[in-house]
Amino acid sequence: MITLLAFVGAIALLVVFHELGHYWVARRCGVRVLRFSVGFGKVIYSKRFAKSGTEWVISAIPLGGYVKMLDEREGEVAAEDLPYTFNRQPVLRRMAIVVAGPLANFVLAIMLYWVLFVHGVPGLKPVLGEVPPGSPAAFAQMQPGETIISINGETIPSWQELRWSLLELALRQGEVKIEARSAQGEPLFHLLDISGLEAKDLDGEFFDKLGLHLYRPVILPVIGKIAENSVAQRAGLREGDRILRANGVAMQYWGELVEVVRTHPGQTVRLDIQRGDITSSIELAPQATAESGKTVGKIGAAPQVDNAAWQAMLTEVSYGPFEAFSRSLRKTWETSVISLKMMGKMVLGEISMKNLSGPITIADYAGQSAEMGVAAYFGFLALISISLGVLNLLPIPLLDGGHLLYYVAELVKGSPVSEQAWEVGQKIGIALLGMLMVFAIYNDINRLISG
Repeated sequence: MITLLAFVGAIALLVVFHELGHYWVARRCGVRVLRFSVGFGKVIYSKRFAKSGTEWVISAIPLGGYVKMLDEREGEVAAEDLPYTFNRQPVLRRMAIVVAGPLANFVLAIMLYWVLFVHGVPGLKPVLGEVPPGSPAAFAQMQPGETIISINGETIPSWQELRWSLLELALRQGEVKIEARSAQGEPLFHLLDISGLEAKDLDGEFFDKLGLHLYRPVILPVIGKIAENSVAQRAGLREGDRILRANGVAMQYWGELVEVVRTHPGQTVRLDIQRGDITSSIELAPQATAESGKTVGKIGAAPQVDNAAWQAMLTEVSYGPFEAFSRSLRKTWETSVISLKMMGKMVLGEISMKNLSGPITIADYAGQSAEMGVAAYFGFLALISISLGVLNLLPIPLLDGGHLLYYVAELVKGSPVSEQAWEVGQKIGIALLGMLMVFAIYNDINRLISG
């Protein structure tokens, strides 16, 4: 229910803002707006205000919306109403009306980012964990435990910002000058070589190839919580038990125990445990569970976590109102540029089309971000709003960018594009958008099946 409500709420907000952009500029240009619809299909609610003459409706399918303007191409128009038709407006006015929708999405993103930056964005401190030998990070002499201060002179307040900055630099193969501080507080400077990154690396966890891993406080193999009627409970494990060995192999960290359990579904595992001053052994068989297309073992136990150590890793980034506005503008611009570059690389085949997401994935992310809190949900809305703005500006017929392309051609040739050209363009647009939707939904279903 949370996922459904978060998704419908997101779509409604983004569509309303987008269509309000078209509506507001159309009214300022003297065009009569006949209908403003949130959703497609059958009208389930309608309201008309006498002053504007616009019919405001909510339709049955909440996956979009539209603004219907007075237009001779869609029906006969009375002579006295001709000055208020969209098609009779000068080409520059028509261009302004069309571009207003995507611009409204960018404005919404700026507003959301401004609220986030003023309120404070939670995150994790950019502290490095393990640096694998032979990795670019190791060649740059980066050290475990150091905190990233800036990249190319730009302050890096969180691990999330570190990822975003390096993604942008990777897309344009930029140089990476890093200023950091060691665990002892000494200043450090590095030159990270990212030239080895290929476009396909951006499909997955490109930080792994660079050798950059977030520092995580050590979690010892000590039982912190046991689920009711679980394998662990039936075997006699208790909270506070320390796992010394699993199948004779010494356990130093919780992750090592997890690996043994996961790789032995339905098989007997012998655990040597320490309970107070007493050492004993128990045997259990991890429950076989399907996960991400494979079978893994689980026993229903969670580790004892040092909350203070994890709390020390948290940070909150906030700014004053004016700096927050400046940063929201920059964040929106950078996100738009990265989105365009990623789309371009997908078209050229340099990045897999698996990166394309459809309504199912968007709904899933909407639910996840809503459960994480208002800040995460606002960040999700801003990102999707930018994506919607960028997508609509692409020069594809049916989209706002396709209409702009026609109007640019009209400016150049001095007369409107022919009806035949419009019809051909519409067919091409339907085919392209249809293929995009098929790819997106296929990716969604594939993600659901594979986990």
